[in-house]
Amino acid sequence: MSKKVILVWFRNDLRTQDNEVLQNAIQKADFIIPVYIFDPRYYQENKFGFQNTGESRADYIAQTVLSLKEKLQSLGGDLLTFQGYPEDIIPQLVQKYDADEVYHHREVAQRETDISELVEESLWKVKRNLRHFIGHTLYHKEDLAFPIRDIPNDFNTFRKKVVKESFVRECIADIEKVSIPPHLEKTNFPFELGTTEPVNQFGESAAFDALTRLIKDTEVNMESYTDLSPYLALGVLSPAFTFHFLSKNINSKNKKGMNAFIESLMMRDYFRFMLKKHPNCYFKSEQGPSENNNLSLWTKGLTDNETVNNLMLKLNETGRLTRKEREITAMYLIYELNENWLAGAAWFEQQLIDYAPATIYGFWAHMANQGTSLKNNKTKEDWEKIKSDVSKQVI
Repeated sequence: MSKKVILVWFRNDLRTQDNEVLQNAIQKADFIIPVYIFDPRYYQENKFGFQNTGESRADYIAQTVLSLKEKLQSLGGDLLTFQGYPEDIIPQLVQKYDADEVYHHREVAQRETDISELVEESLWKVKRNLRHFIGHTLYHKEDLAFPIRDIPNDFNTFRKKVVKESFVRECIADIEKVSIPPHLEKTNFPFELGTTEPVNQFGESAAFDALTRLIKDTEVNMESYTDLSPYLALGVLSPAFTFHFLSKNINSKNKKGMNAFIESLMMRDYFRFMLKKHPNCYFKSEQGPSENNNLSLWTKGLTDNETVNNLMLKLNETGRLTRKEREITAMYLIYELNENWLAGAAWFEQQLIDYAPATIYGFWAHMANQGTSLKNNKTKEDWEKIKSDVSKQVI
């Protein structure tokens, strides 16, 4: 009897803990082939002249992929890494190792779904199936009290209904062993790694350490979310694992902050579900590019606002900003410089190490008063209220 082989295509789910794709593959196959592909489409220049992935984020992704590879190796497996187009590479691997199926997590943003469709089409040509799993949200869509088409556009209504009528699934236990085909090839890592972060800042052990530090912090608040958001963006932490870990460690001192943190997880869900309900809704703007130099000055931290400049330099140097800092820089670009918010979102896409399509573009759409949750939209009046305070700050 022939052995069953399943290829596991990793994308933004770079973990073994609470990974339904990996767990199902291990349970149903004799051997699995874990694969990660550095797709050049994510590293090319966009219409605003920015890189889809800047140097800091590219290095952060590569370091995280390497961390996953090392963990899989410690469990008896490996992670094949390639640079190229998944729709070309995956069918070749399937045929080479006679894999029966390909498993992956479904995405919602257009670029990601387009790539999935290309892979699915290419697999059909070699008579193989691409099986989709849903594992990027806190609340599984099948557990919601309403179908996607009926999800409330208002975030607070969405939040209250899911808390009252839905539940967060229990986590899937971490795997103990990985079995790969006995003659699986070895692949060279496609990139030389930089030094943007200490080595111990990557992967699941680093993410767990960050969670542990968070519950010991008595000053937890919504800003604390940005400390963990890089791990959530790349799927090093699952939202469910994060939720259950925090929920078990809520106490009288951190309760308010923990609830604010969990609300950020729910906002992340909301953005993803809105992209599913209203495809590509956060990537549209009627405003075209301006002909002045304001956008360039903003990206370089050379505006007339010292606070904004300091924050932009921080973003460019570290790839990180808190939620409040993002609001200040975004609203300044939109309402002070009158620039297209999509250009600002594209710069964040290049620079932020915690970039996730739905989250970042959903945030910017709401900063520009074009988001799906009307009560959460910001306006020129909102900017005027905080403008004087911002000008007095020194970051």
